[in-house]
Amino acid sequence: MSRIGNRSLTIPTGVTVEVNDNVVTVKGPKGELSLNLVNGLNVKVEEGSLKVEKTEDNKELEAMYGTTNALINNMITGVSKGYEKSLEIVGVGYRFQLRGNTLVVSSGKSHTDEITVPSGLTVEVVSNNEITIKGISKELVGEFAAKVRKVRKPEPYKGKGIRYKDEFIRRKEGKKASK
Repeated sequence: MSRIGNRSLTIPTGVTVEVNDNVVTVKGPKGELSLNLVNGLNVKVEEGSLKVEKTEDNKELEAMYGTTNALINNMITGVSKGYEKSLEIVGVGYRFQLRGNTLVVSSGKSHTDEITVPSGLTVEVVSNNEITIKGISKELVGEFAAKVRKVRKPEPYKGKGIRYKDEFIRRKEGKKASK
């Protein structure tokens, strides 16, 4: 049995949760998110708390029970506090630029990579080599950060590339000089 699915979630002040026809809608000061529920799961909203309940017992519902609870918790956190990820780029001549709704990444290639910022996200350029991605959807923030990181993943020999701000890159030793 899922222990995460059993927990009851507290709803902070300023956030409302509504359930209509297997769709959970969470509204807060930063925006609104919705989630389609799997058949067999119900969400019970009481004053100040929320609980996910199963109506049947089978393997697929067991798998989605805790996942649904975690997704609703992420939605509540997103509309109240929001999510952010910071990326930094390491390398000579590597830089981030923001042109309107497009992030331009210069990463040592013969061309620059242009990535369109999806709606619902904001990208702030802290410096030439550091950006912060902010949004209310944890999934969108993480997906866009991974897409930007994929342009030039950090390599283990010199440590050059795009990495998360708190990421540690294991360094490898280069070739040994011959005798």
